[in-house]
Amino acid sequence: MENYARARSVERPSVCPFPDLPPDTPEVRVRDGSKIRNLLRYALSRVEPRPRAEEEPSTGEAGVAAEEEGQQEGRGRPPCRQIMFTATGKGVAKAVTCAEIVKRRLGGLHQLTRVQFCTLDEVWEPLEPGAGLDSLTVSRNSPALWILLSRDPLDPRQPGYQPPGRYDALWREDGPQGPPAATGLKRKKGGGGRGRGQCRQAGRSREAKGPV
Repeated sequence: MENYARARSVERPSVCPFPDLPPDTPEVRVRDGSKIRNLLRYALSRVEPRPRAEEEPSTGEAGVAAEEEGQQEGRGRPPCRQIMFTATGKGVAKAVTCAEIVKRRLGGLHQLTRVQFCTLDEVWEPLEPGAGLDSLTVSRNSPALWILLSRDPLDPRQPGYQPPGRYDALWREDGPQGPPAATGLKRKKGGGGRGRGQCRQAGRSREAKGPV
């Protein structure tokens, strides 16, 4: 492939793993170059119970993404009961971050996660058009993540279901003083290595002086 350069990459349409969603459920597509603050601004404007008229309109990458998906941020509209985050490739980590921030911001959200693969078609063009080489189309599979957050209860028997709960459940409470301190061996200050070195230097100085 040293004689080719990638011209474009096209993602094939994927089937939504949540077939029974309402038609007004917003979808936030997270890409590698997306900014988390712009994604959260749009997501919270669709699910928060109050209009966010004080927020300035989204610009930059978030506005472009909204136009590409045919979604425009409407102020004063009734909040949505569900929202979905989708990401592929390197954008998966940002999608998880956005979902966790929304869950902490709103609280009481049920989560349903699906992991599948999507197909990307990469078109490679020859570096020298007159070399007689044809264009190449390479198809590869990329991991895709779908996260559904819902105010309404979801079926807990479905795989990937996470109920709303406390985020400090991992910390064990052992009374008013908090968790016990970590136990282990502590290094003594002024280790013995330095002292042994001083003794060795003192012995060498005595040998250098010789007998009195």
